[in-house]
Amino acid sequence: MKVTVTGGAGFIGGNLCRRLLDHPDVTEVAVIDDLSTGSLENLEGLDVDLVEGSILDAAMLDRVCVGASTVVHLAARGSVPRSLADPVRTHLVNATGTVEVLEAARRAGGAHVVVASSSSVYGANPELPKREHLAPMPVSPYAASKLATESYALAYQRSFGLPVLAFRFFNVFGPLQPAGHDYAAVIPTFVDAALGDRPLPIHGDGCQSRDFTFVGTVTEVLTEAVVRRVTCEGPVNLAFGSRIDLLSVVALLRDILDAPLEVEHQSPRPGDVRHSQADSTRLRELFPDVEPVAFEAGLRATVEWFRSRRAARA
Repeated sequence: MKVTVTGGAGFIGGNLCRRLLDHPDVTEVAVIDDLSTGSLENLEGLDVDLVEGSILDAAMLDRVCVGASTVVHLAARGSVPRSLADPVRTHLVNATGTVEVLEAARRAGGAHVVVASSSSVYGANPELPKREHLAPMPVSPYAASKLATESYALAYQRSFGLPVLAFRFFNVFGPLQPAGHDYAAVIPTFVDAALGDRPLPIHGDGCQSRDFTFVGTVTEVLTEAVVRRVTCEGPVNLAFGSRIDLLSVVALLRDILDAPLEVEHQSPRPGDVRHSQADSTRLRELFPDVEPVAFEAGLRATVEWFRSRRAARA
C-alpha cells in the first residue's frame, strides 16, 4: 500500500516514515513538507517520494495523494507561543490546511485519513485524566486550530463517508526533535541545555505536569492505524496516562547524566495549561496490543540521540 505523510520531514514525520518503510504491507511512502520546521536530515537515507511544498497547494497535495491508501496528516504550524505571535498564520496552516488535505483525500478516491490533533484542546478544563468526552476549552490560538483540525476531519467522516481517525497527541518527545529555537518543546530544550552545560529553563515553578509519550510508541500506533485502516467516530487520546512534573524530569536527567544540573526559572508562558494527563481507555480498546515505552527508557534514548548528534558535528 501507498501511504502519504504530510509534514513527513518533521520530528514525528521522520520517525513515522522509518517505521512505515519497515512494515511489509507498506510499499510506498510519499511526503509533502514545506521544510519550514522540518528538515531533510530527518529523511536521510529513506526511500520516500518527497515533494517540497505546502499543504495549502492543492495541486501538490494531489501529486502526493494519488494512489494513497492512507494519508497521515502531521503537517502543522506548532507551538502555543508561535500561535500567540501569529494567530492568523496558525489558523491558515492548521485549519484551512486540514480542509485542503481532506479534499485531496476525497479526490484521491476516499483515502483513509489519520489526523494529528492535540491535548491542548482540553485547555482550561481542569478535570484529570482528560477523557475525550470532556468539553474542549482551548486557551490559545494553537489549541483552537487543533480543535478545528479534528472537527473538520470528523465532520468529513460524517458528511462524506471519508474514513477518518483523529488522534490527540500528548507531549511527544524523542530522537529527531529539534532544540535551540524559541519554540522548542521542553524535553529537547532540557536535554540540549544539559549536554551544553547550560541552566535548564523552566517557565513557572516546574510543578506543571505532562503526559509525555515517546515518539516510538506514537509511530507504532500510527503505523498500526494505517495498516488496519482504523477509524473512530470521535477523537482518540494518543497517550497512556502518565503524569510527570518538570522538576521530576530534571531529577531524572540528573540521574541519567550523573551530573548536577542548574535550573533557571522564568515567567510562566501565556496559553500553557497547568496539568495534562490522558485517559487511555479508548486508545487501548482500538490498539490493545500496543505497550508504551516507559518514560525513563524514552528519555535515555533521547539523550543518546542528542549525544550522537553532537559527536557527529564535533
